[in-house]
Amino acid sequence: MEGKTIISVGIDIGTSTTKFVVSHLKYAKVSNHFSLPRYEIVERNIVYESPMYSTPLKGKRDEIDLETLVGWLEDQYQKAGVDIRDVKSGAVIITGETATKKNAESILHYLAEKSGDFVVAIAGASLEALLAGKGSGAFSRSKEVKGIIANIDIGGGTANVVLFQRGKVLGTITYHVGGRLIELSQNGEITFISPSIQSWLDSKNYQLYINKKISFTEIQQIVQQMCNDMLDSLTSQQPIRSDDSLIHSTSFQVIPPIDEVMISGGIGRLLEEEAPKTIYDTAIYGDVGPLLAHEVVKAIEKCSLKLIKATQTSRATVIGAGMQSTEISGATIHVASSRLPIRNLPIMMIELDHHQINNRDYVYKQIKQAMMDWKQYIQEDQELPFAICMKGIFHCSYSVLKEIAKILFLLYEKHFPNHSIIVVICEDDIAKALGQLLVLQSKNKVDIISIDQVIVEQGDYIDIGETINQSMVPVVVKTLAFTKS
Repeated sequence: MEGKTIISVGIDIGTSTTKFVVSHLKYAKVSNHFSLPRYEIVERNIVYESPMYSTPLKGKRDEIDLETLVGWLEDQYQKAGVDIRDVKSGAVIITGETATKKNAESILHYLAEKSGDFVVAIAGASLEALLAGKGSGAFSRSKEVKGIIANIDIGGGTANVVLFQRGKVLGTITYHVGGRLIELSQNGEITFISPSIQSWLDSKNYQLYINKKISFTEIQQIVQQMCNDMLDSLTSQQPIRSDDSLIHSTSFQVIPPIDEVMISGGIGRLLEEEAPKTIYDTAIYGDVGPLLAHEVVKAIEKCSLKLIKATQTSRATVIGAGMQSTEISGATIHVASSRLPIRNLPIMMIELDHHQINNRDYVYKQIKQAMMDWKQYIQEDQELPFAICMKGIFHCSYSVLKEIAKILFLLYEKHFPNHSIIVVICEDDIAKALGQLLVLQSKNKVDIISIDQVIVEQGDYIDIGETINQSMVPVVVKTLAFTKS
């Protein structure tokens, strides 16, 4: 199979550690001679993995130390033998508690500018869980077995859980469970307590405070309780309680019965080490990570769940970001190349009943309602408000597609008169035709980007990269979580 290879980089800036991975992605045409060309990433080879690096923080631990971080990344590019200008795709993802640091967003954009044509995201818990589940091997395994696979990705600040069944994502849930939520010196003195775990500690009457000396038995009991509460929540099959202080966010109302579990993240890697027996052993990294790793396994066994070894542990998230989330849209696309790359576009869904697309009044009403709904979600001065995903247009005639383009442009211009670009994602292979019709409707007043072969849902965000071979664009879909207030 012929194909071309691009260099992709994944950078994951997490609560405890930062990771850097370089991979070669080979893309090739996978469609036959009798259908429209369709391209997929057919090979993913990791060519460089950084050592784990402690995420540098400064001040009161509420800021990322940009200078130190950039210095380390530049060193990694050099060690990998990669020129930033040769990197065609990739992701800088800020995850876990690091995403809450006050300069997280400015760091993200600074790094993106220094990192070639990158996806940049402060990862919502859902995105982080999904990327980790793909990177750990849970996603692949779910295609091979009948049951539901849960991947629990535990880092310094959160445990991100994703459930897969037959290669489909059933949902995600994130817990305030992580190795760095409580930090200790090796003589058992508490040096840090994360605000995110404080309400759970209070609800269990655990009286912890900075400089308090704690015994191995006491800290083991707290970590054990944390793991038991998380596993009880995952396996009870009861409606999720809105007052559960251990839960950060979730897409579930009731979690379906789980058959197998994988553990990834930094805590997954600590399973390879011996279980701590003293406070000195526990605090070897200055936190409760080693204890948490072994207590979560006990809690899983207590629930009679089958524990499967992850193929990747501590690098699961960054491998997912750098390699798994990229799709190629090609063949029938229409793009204004000068506007690429564009980043972080929320998806506005327009769902049409394909049986009714000949009914002009129906189409007008559906598109108008979607536009009106979205006006309240965006800022007036936003130049790139959203990407419009058109669903339900199958096998329609050219005249019907022309009418849809006319209505779409008319309503877009009415509701968003200050915007100079329209981005459309088509479900079927109509992107080029629809794009050209929108150009005719707009009389070149706005730039048109129309792509297909990309699967998105309401609430997703997308990044569209620069054109490859003049006929394809790399697209990264990012699913974000909505946190409980």
